Amino acid sequence: MHRGVAGSLARGMVGSALALGSVLLPAQAHPAQTAASATVDMTPVKPESVGFSSGRLERLHTLMQDAVKNQQVAGVVTILARHGKVVDYRAYGMRDIASHTPMTTDTIFRDYSMTKPVTATAMMILYEQGKWLPSDPISKYIPEFAHLKVYGGTGADGKMILVDPVHPPTMHELMTHTAGFTYGIFGDTPVDKMVRDADLFQSKDLHEFVTKLAGLPLLYQPGTKWVYSVSMDIQGYIVEKLSGKTLPEFYRDEIFKPLGMKDAGFYVPPDKWQRFATVYWVDANGGLSDHGPQTVNKRDFAHEPGMASGGGGMVSTAEDYYRFATMLAEGGQLGGQRILSPATVHLMSSNHLPPSLLTGEFKIGAQVMRPGFGYGYNCAVVFDPPTADLPEGKGTFFWDGAAGTWFWIDPTNDIVFVGMIQRMGAKPSSENLQYLSRGVVYGALTDPGK
Repeated sequence: MHRGVAGSLARGMVGSALALGSVLLPAQAHPAQTAASATVDMTPVKPESVGFSSGRLERLHTLMQDAVKNQQVAGVVTILARHGKVVDYRAYGMRDIASHTPMTTDTIFRDYSMTKPVTATAMMILYEQGKWLPSDPISKYIPEFAHLKVYGGTGADGKMILVDPVHPPTMHELMTHTAGFTYGIFGDTPVDKMVRDADLFQSKDLHEFVTKLAGLPLLYQPGTKWVYSVSMDIQGYIVEKLSGKTLPEFYRDEIFKPLGMKDAGFYVPPDKWQRFATVYWVDANGGLSDHGPQTVNKRDFAHEPGMASGGGGMVSTAEDYYRFATMLAEGGQLGGQRILSPATVHLMSSNHLPPSLLTGEFKIGAQVMRPGFGYGYNCAVVFDPPTADLPEGKGTFFWDGAAGTWFWIDPTNDIVFVGMIQRMGAKPSSENLQYLSRGVVYGALTDPGK
C-alpha cells in the first residue's frame, strides 16, 4: 500500500475521529483553509532513482508523439511521478492547429468528468466535518427529492408506469452512480428523453437544476444498477447547501488555494485565455475538426457559470490536476497542506459496488464495471488487477474526462499519472491513450522495489 496511506492510516483514523464534528458551522474555517499553498517540486528526477528505466520510458514518448503525428490528437501533456517525485513531464504537439501554437506544460484544459473526483473530495471534506453520512437519504439534504418515483415500464396504453422506490435513494448511492439517476444522453429510455427535454444543464443555478430533476422519475430502483449520471451535479448542490458557499468558492477556498492549483476553476479569465487549448472533435473521416456539434458543449468557458457543474465543469492545467492527485496519493495532504485524512481517502477510493453490479453489464466509455474493477466515491477502483486484466497495483483509482483527459493513482506502486488531451469522441481506430499509457508506464517500471 502507498506509503502516505499505509504509513499513516492508524494516525489518520484518530485524526479523522477528532475531525468528525469539530467543524459544524459554515463560518468556521476548515484546517486546509490557510493563506499558504503547497510547495511542489516539478523538476523531473532521474527515472532510475525511483525504479523506472529511462530507455523504456522512451516508449511513452513514442506513444504520445505517434498519436500527434497520426493526427489522433492535436497535442498532449503528461506527468508521471513516483514516491512524490516527478519522473517525466512533457508536452507534445499543438495547443491549436490552425495557428500552429505549440502545446506547453502551462496549457489549460477542459477537465469535464475529471471534475467528479474533485467533487468527491469536497463532499468528503464535509463528511469529515460531520455534515452527512453515507446511509442518509438524499432527501435529508434535498427535500425536493422526498417524493421521487421510479420508472416501471410502459403500460398497454403507452403511458409511463411510475412506482415508489423500494427505499429512498441514499447518499452512498449518490456517490456511486447507483441511486437511480441518469445523464439522459447515453440511453434511449423514456426517462432519458425526459431528462434531455428538461435541459438540466441550462439551469440558471444548482437549485433550479435539482428542482427540475425532482420532477422527473428515477430510471431504476436505487441500488439495483450502475448508471453514469448527474449524481455529481446533485452533490455540487449539496456542497453549496451544507457549506453556505457557491461550488466555485468552496473549491477555491478548500482545495485549489491550499494545493496551489493556480489555474484551476470553472472558467478561463481573459488574461489566461491564450493558454486555453482548442477542443477538437473526431470528424466523419476520422480526422480532427474544431467545429464540433454545439450540443456537446454549450459552454464557452469565458465566464463563470451560473450553474457550476460538479460533474464536469472544471478547467485546469496538467500540473494543477497533478497537485490534486498527489494530495490523494499522499493520504490527503500535499506539501504540508492537509485536505483529508488518510482514512477518508481510503473510504473514497475503495470499491463500493457489490458483485451483482460487477458483471460487465454496466459501463461508460472505456470503463466497464466487472470482476476486479469497481467504483468508489466518484472514481473507478481496480481492486483486483489480474482479474480486471490490468497491470497497475491493487487499489489503483482513477477517472477520465469527455475530452480525453485521464489520470490514475496507484497506491501499491506509489505512482501518479496525469494525461491531458482535448479530443471529443473517437473512432474504434483511435488510440486509447488512457489504457495504452498504462502498458508502457508499467513496462518501464523495472525496479518496483526501489
